[in-house]
Amino acid sequence: MKSKVAGYVFIIGSLYYIIAEAISATFFNASFFNTYVFHAISELGIPNGNSPLFWLMNSAFILIGLTVIFGDFYKFKEYIIKNKTIFYILTLVTGLGVIIVGLIHGGNPLTSGYHTLGAVMAILGGNVLVVVISRSMAEFGNYQKITLALGIIGLLAFWIMFFNIRNSYMPVYERLSVYTLIAWCFLTGVYLIRN
Repeated sequence: MKSKVAGYVFIIGSLYYIIAEAISATFFNASFFNTYVFHAISELGIPNGNSPLFWLMNSAFILIGLTVIFGDFYKFKEYIIKNKTIFYILTLVTGLGVIIVGLIHGGNPLTSGYHTLGAVMAILGGNVLVVVISRSMAEFGNYQKITLALGIIGLLAFWIMFFNIRNSYMPVYERLSVYTLIAWCFLTGVYLIRN
């Protein structure tokens, strides 16, 4: 029963994030395509005229952070055989990082440092977490292989983004490094429900 509860939480959290971002992007002060290609995810959460649904995007940040923390600690921890301490630490770093992004907005010189810290915790921490998970379970089957691939893709995208922070296409790399964690949440939800 706990597996199904955690599984549904992971699935709902990941789908809510994708849908909330798409809706927020639809109402952003740019075309849908340009929003995804030229505007960082955090811009959708800044409470100003450019993003009238900033509250929706911020709710998605907070919910996905809570999803990772709840899902991992409530049930998924039982699948972790090795590196349990690292798993717990990275889960908290990732979850709290995304929550910070949702609570402390970018674009404000007084708080942008905290927002950036939260983003690094969420993106870098999340992808490292996914890699660690792939190598910390009892077997190395298809789920673990996909998980490892997601983590590596996310880390590579984060690396490219980090060194191209002023590039016009930086938001593409940012989204790629974020979506790996969202995809892992959905994949894990399916995995838990089936197991």
